[in-house]
Amino acid sequence: MIASCLCCLLLPAARLFRALSDVFFTCRKNALLAKSSSTKVEGDFAMAPRGPDQEECEGLLQQWREEGLSQVLSTSSEGPLVDKGLAQSSLALLMDNPGEQDAASEDKWSSRQLSDLRAAENLEEPFPEVLGEEPLPEVEGPMWAAVPMQTGPQYADCAVLPMGALAAEQWEEDPAVVAWSIAPEPMPQEEAPIWPFDGLGQLQPPPMEIPYHEILWREWEDFSTQPDAQGLEAGDGPQFQFTLMSYNILAQDLMQQSSELYLHCHPDILNWNYRFANLMQEFQHWDPDILCLQEVQEDHYWEQLEPSLRMMGFTCFYKRRTGCKTDGCAVCYKPTRFRLLCARPVEYFRPGLELLNRDNVGLVLLLQPLVPEGLGQVSVAPLCVANTHVLYNPRRGDVKLAQMAILLAEVDKVARLSDGSHCPIILCGDLNSVPDSPLYNFIRDGELQYHGMPAWKVSGQEDFSHQLYQRKLQAPLWPSSLGITDCCQYFTSCHLKRAERVKYSRDFLLRFRFCDIACKRPVGLVLMEGVTDTKPERPAGWAQSVLEEDTLEPELVFPRTVGTIQHCLHLTSVYTHFLPQHGRPEVTTMPLGLGTTVDYIFFSAESCENGNRTDCRLYQDGTLKLLGRLSLLSEEILWAANGLPNPFCSSDHLCLLASFGMEVTAP
Repeated sequence: MIASCLCCLLLPAARLFRALSDVFFTCRKNALLAKSSSTKVEGDFAMAPRGPDQEECEGLLQQWREEGLSQVLSTSSEGPLVDKGLAQSSLALLMDNPGEQDAASEDKWSSRQLSDLRAAENLEEPFPEVLGEEPLPEVEGPMWAAVPMQTGPQYADCAVLPMGALAAEQWEEDPAVVAWSIAPEPMPQEEAPIWPFDGLGQLQPPPMEIPYHEILWREWEDFSTQPDAQGLEAGDGPQFQFTLMSYNILAQDLMQQSSELYLHCHPDILNWNYRFANLMQEFQHWDPDILCLQEVQEDHYWEQLEPSLRMMGFTCFYKRRTGCKTDGCAVCYKPTRFRLLCARPVEYFRPGLELLNRDNVGLVLLLQPLVPEGLGQVSVAPLCVANTHVLYNPRRGDVKLAQMAILLAEVDKVARLSDGSHCPIILCGDLNSVPDSPLYNFIRDGELQYHGMPAWKVSGQEDFSHQLYQRKLQAPLWPSSLGITDCCQYFTSCHLKRAERVKYSRDFLLRFRFCDIACKRPVGLVLMEGVTDTKPERPAGWAQSVLEEDTLEPELVFPRTVGTIQHCLHLTSVYTHFLPQHGRPEVTTMPLGLGTTVDYIFFSAESCENGNRTDCRLYQDGTLKLLGRLSLLSEEILWAANGLPNPFCSSDHLCLLASFGMEVTAP
């Protein structure tokens, strides 16, 4: 009987000893984890006094084990009081701080802690804020804190002490569980990370991925209600309105020959089938009435582009580059809006002429607008549309000027009316020249003094001023045999030294019988006696030579200026080449990641004398009025879409689109 009673008393004490031992080891483990991690632990309890160091904890643990075991064996007959006394002394040892409190305060502190925990269990409050009533002063160093036990994986290794073990003999699961951990030191406010590269701005990633159609959003700029330089509304009176697109669509062969320019592109978006679908989608979306294309590969044109454009209602004309080149230019128009008057392909290649030994081409069409029947008996002037792709080579500005002179001469011939004036003209294409370059100014201003100019400076694409040898332009730029004047016009007649054709009569031919050439013995003539052994004797008074003007070939005679070329077509650019809302220049292409403008739409209009470069309208409207245009983009915006080409734009150029109006007059 006595043995059974002793076992009943010893069993709760042993369980309590084992539980407190687990608590202490858990505290030590959490302390080590907390010192090696900066994870912040939060809870509803106030911070308790500072705990002992590692060596003190080991000594206290050994002492606590010896004293606890002796107390259990010596006081086995004291009943439930043993549990209370052992719990109080054990918890006091755990929370002891020899440097700040004495043994009496430890007993008082542990008694209050246990009473608070028991009260919380009886009231079924998981985390009562008892210690918060008497706040303790903040101290430096690691602090012991009681925090609610989390169920996350970061607390998987922490031991849990059920609260019922401190007040009852049996273990019971309680939802209010507590884990011990070192309270972290207060963390300073977060500061922005220091950018390690001096002189470079830190680029923040965009908050979310922006679709390409939003990055490459191009606004339509409407000028139909904006007054021109004379104060007249652009939409006054009946007009024939149409849209024109100019687009370098990037020939697949040229792209593969210069694959190093497209390393930034995913191979899938460079596939022709993918690009063709995107190009056709652009054509359908903008739906122009006239379509001028450059870098059109011949097989793609006949097999895919021309059939597809024909289904969209276009009539197409194509001119392949000369030589072995596989691409060319195309001009397409809708026969429901225009009627073809004439089409002139233009070849810049001239055999035997070094200045014009390149294979670039152009196309010039004369179209008659079709006025709706509802307007009655009215007429609209014809429209001349020219499309070209000028030589790229930045060093050969002389070739570019000669090619442009041939195109302007062809336009002048096609667009000239019976009274000597010109019908409305639109000249577009890839001119491989930047804005404000000499070539650009020549087209816009109608005059250029080129003598002595470095050839690379004509297009302004690159700066070769550092090179020792520089090709310079000499006057005349092209020979007279080209048949083009310095005013970029074909001369209409050959001025002969002799106006009438010479009729060779018998008497005229007999005049050559005793001329100097006839009296000379031909080289290699076989000597025959009585036939070729004698020399003709010239009669007295016979002329020794014949007048040269009777035997000279006709010569081409037209005036040539010294180092200056001109034209009288009065052309102005649709675009201003500057984005005032962004403060950046416009961009039509991005070779090697550098944005520039080389594509243009010029139309016949009178330029303003004192136009401001930031204004939208730099001209006085004539017969052809600009009603609107599709805005271009800046280099920064194109970089956000990974340059050109990209998944949205399948060419290395942007398309140009403008809307025009032509005056409708009564007959």
